[in-house]
Amino acid sequence: ILSMSKILVTGGAGYIGSHTVVDLLDNGFEVVSVDNFDNSSQEALDGIERITGKKIKNYQVDICDLDALREIFREHNILASIHFAAYKSVGESVADPLLYYHNNLAGMVNLLKCHAEFGIKHLIFSSSCSVYGNTDVLPVTEDTPWSEAESPYGRTKQICEHMIREYAATQPDQSFVLLRYFNPAGAHESIEIGEAAQNKATNLVPVITEVAIGERPELLVFGDDYPTRDGSCIRDFIHIMDLAHAHTLALQFLIAGKNPNQSEVFNLGTGKGTSVLEAVKAFEKVSDQLLNYRIAPRRSGDVVSVYADYQKAKELLGWNPERTVEEIMDTAWKWQQKVST
Repeated sequence: ILSMSKILVTGGAGYIGSHTVVDLLDNGFEVVSVDNFDNSSQEALDGIERITGKKIKNYQVDICDLDALREIFREHNILASIHFAAYKSVGESVADPLLYYHNNLAGMVNLLKCHAEFGIKHLIFSSSCSVYGNTDVLPVTEDTPWSEAESPYGRTKQICEHMIREYAATQPDQSFVLLRYFNPAGAHESIEIGEAAQNKATNLVPVITEVAIGERPELLVFGDDYPTRDGSCIRDFIHIMDLAHAHTLALQFLIAGKNPNQSEVFNLGTGKGTSVLEAVKAFEKVSDQLLNYRIAPRRSGDVVSVYADYQKAKELLGWNPERTVEEIMDTAWKWQQKVST
């Protein structure tokens, strides 16, 4: 039955989605994608095909359209969904909260409705370390209590997690994994796919590479007076392919019925914090060039320091992040040079 069934990836042409699709295909899964190209493009799907030799079917559908989503479930024998399709810019969510509440929550509701209607066995949800808010406990474990979300984006992730758990209670035959990512960055080693959002990059690593290539005048480091080792915020950067592989492992874990609980939560980070200024230095080292940056005032919505304890993912999923911050910067820089030529 497994060979016939497919994995539905929502947001399959997006940054994390496309890299996860490659890892799924590399591990023998059949994939169907749904992506409306709102913040992505066909180019990522072409890159997947160049890497894997496999063409995947994508439905250019907005998952907020329940009828259109339902048709995809009707057409395929879907074993599991991996749900990436959401808006993810903290700043944009502060400026336009309703956009985020509508897209991120309605999309989740529709996907769960389809899971209920078609009896889909498994769901893997792309959550975020933003659910923890500004935490005093470091490193963060899966049991770290949540603080108030720092942005509407973070709150949508909190609400989606609650939604999944409350839905799960009504579906004893279904199982769920919630993956809380820290800061994904870098590109596939082939440099055929990478971070290619249609909207302006807001994450640190692509902003660094855009400054280096001359697409932006400078990098603003928001705040150098935080209570950290060099005064800049601390984040946990994880290579996109390490992150992608965790989804495949989570899927295999659910299919094998190894989950002790119906809903399992895993932190995905490296367990090491890297400050913004250390990230700049790592980039300068691999690119052999100096980056034009300056210190700017603190920015609202920024968490001071957050990094993960990933012990649980290591023990239950057998997952280990293998790539370094230098490898993240190296692949991100090669990808930037490729897309800017």
